[in-house]
Amino acid sequence: MHKYIVCIGSNYNRKENLTFARQKLTESFSSICFAPELETKPLFFKNPALFSNQVALFYSDKDEETVRKMLKDIEQRSGRRPEDKKEEKVCLDIDMLLYDNKILKPEDWQRGYIQQSLSAFHSSLFIK
Repeated sequence: MHKYIVCIGSNYNRKENLTFARQKLTESFSSICFAPELETKPLFFKNPALFSNQVALFYSDKDEETVRKMLKDIEQRSGRRPEDKKEEKVCLDIDMLLYDNKILKPEDWQRGYIQQSLSAFHSSLFIK
């Protein structure tokens, strides 16, 4: 079994899109646990729309590339389109942060809201 940590984010129809992501991720990965949802300001956008972010932890026998494709499929099914980038509209972004013990996005991993969310997995704050 492989260990995965992903971060879900949205700045457009946030409630609906994060609910959709949680539903689809739970259908695909039954062992998944979610840290509490956090609201953050945009880091690199001029668009002032706030983001909802949520970190999730799960285990799967699927390899990294297969899971990455599954995550991209969920993003697209939420309505994410390449042209949304110009408008700084993020229907749904699911980033794989960790695969087994390898941190895939070190810069993202160090962000305060990610670290705050990771600490939830070491307490009883996470949501099944």
